[in-house]
Amino acid sequence: MSETVSAAPGKALGASGSPDANRWRALVFIAIAQLMVVLDATIVNIALPSAQQDLGISDGNRQWVVTAYALAFGGLLLFGGRMADLWGRKRAFVLGLGGFAAASALGGAATNEAMMFGARALQGVFGALLAPAALSLLAVMFTDGKERAKAFGIYGAIAGGGGAVGLILGGFLTEYLDWRWTFYVNIPFAVVAAAGAYFVIREPAGGRNRSPLDVPGVVLSTLGLVGLVYGFTRAESEGWSDSLTIGMFVASAVLLAAFVLVESKVKAPLLPLRVVTERNRGGVYLSLGLAIIAMFGLFLFLTYYLQIVKGYSPVKTGFAFLPMIAGMITGSTQIGTRLMTRVAPRLLMGPGFLVAALGMLLLTRMEIDSSYTALLLPAMLLLGLGMGTAFMPAMSLATQGVEPRDSGVASAMVNTSQQVGGAIGTALLNTIAASATTSYIADHLGGATSRSQQQLVQLQGQVQGYTSAIWFAVGILVVAAAIALTLVNAGRPGGTAVASSSESSDGTARDEVAVPVVAH
Repeated sequence: MSETVSAAPGKALGASGSPDANRWRALVFIAIAQLMVVLDATIVNIALPSAQQDLGISDGNRQWVVTAYALAFGGLLLFGGRMADLWGRKRAFVLGLGGFAAASALGGAATNEAMMFGARALQGVFGALLAPAALSLLAVMFTDGKERAKAFGIYGAIAGGGGAVGLILGGFLTEYLDWRWTFYVNIPFAVVAAAGAYFVIREPAGGRNRSPLDVPGVVLSTLGLVGLVYGFTRAESEGWSDSLTIGMFVASAVLLAAFVLVESKVKAPLLPLRVVTERNRGGVYLSLGLAIIAMFGLFLFLTYYLQIVKGYSPVKTGFAFLPMIAGMITGSTQIGTRLMTRVAPRLLMGPGFLVAALGMLLLTRMEIDSSYTALLLPAMLLLGLGMGTAFMPAMSLATQGVEPRDSGVASAMVNTSQQVGGAIGTALLNTIAASATTSYIADHLGGATSRSQQQLVQLQGQVQGYTSAIWFAVGILVVAAAIALTLVNAGRPGGTAVASSSESSDGTARDEVAVPVVAH
């Protein structure tokens, strides 16, 4: 039977129980892989108009370039996390990278819409294996409080800022090369990360979960999450009252309720309920999901505002997001990392979300002729600082105190809350914005006599829609801060222990503190 031990200060234990000298080199390759996955979430959006024209994809079908990826990725995350626990995180990580590279090559070489949709779905499948494996590798390799803070600071900065990097890279590749390179660019990332991981990563021994696969749990969770993500995706394009949209939500609720029931009964559950019912992790998943709802909508509105209202090119739009990236890196690696071992996580997460809400609040003052320097620049800096400061302790705490055999599925829950949050944010805030725009134009178009006045009303209507939705995003971030401050009660790492209830292999409950490392 495995035994929970404590890592020596400043050390992560390797397979033999000795410090693993390669853990920081391993972090480089994990970071490259994470950057590739996060980049892919936004880089393809920039290339979509060009790809649609080249491949003859209809307006009605173009959403499937995004939806096929989101459904496969969001639906299979729990399964992917469980596979990482079962096969070993290093193996799942390398396999996920190889599959993602192959799917990217297929997407870049696509000659018709079916080939493109298939490639995007495959990217989602392998991304769902890769993303939880990457985060759970960090969780089991970095166990000392200070080292963990640094490692998760880097990871959090990439997770938060990678999307904006994708806008810059996507703009460059589409404008100066070809949209196909937004797919091909993944291949060198994947090859370098996979080769490095194969030779460098040495995950701690004894952390695999070798219990039989919970097939009913896999089926129910996958179908339930697919239904939920597709419901929100469809709501964005077809409306909330659409019969299939409502049917998807109902089916998803039934399937996920059945999943929870099954997980509470079976001997070896896909998602042990102890992972999500522990107070701190539950608070992290909930607050992180809400923050992502606000952030995804904002990325969308700011991209539209800069390109449609201000007339920025794709490349210039990408560069306009640089202050947000700088803020995220600073918040994550400087503020979060330095304070994480000194203060409780909630005292970083709560204020971090509130600082981001303050940045959002500034953006509610956006108008057609708003100055980038006077309004958008400070707002983006505050958003980046706040999110970077909050994300880093959230991601660390989400996998802290989890048995190594559950770290893959705990990591998958972080990604699931982000993926579902992204789908909700895009659909919900887009609907609010569209409704406000339609209402504004209907009220003001009658007074516009010339064509130029009508165009001005149209643009003002769009900005009115963006600011209305951003008000909701401000409220969502305040709620995320309140949840973090009230639900998350963990002490600082290395100070007050983070207690979590888990089960031993014989099914009896026991309490674990700190981050377990398994040795023989």
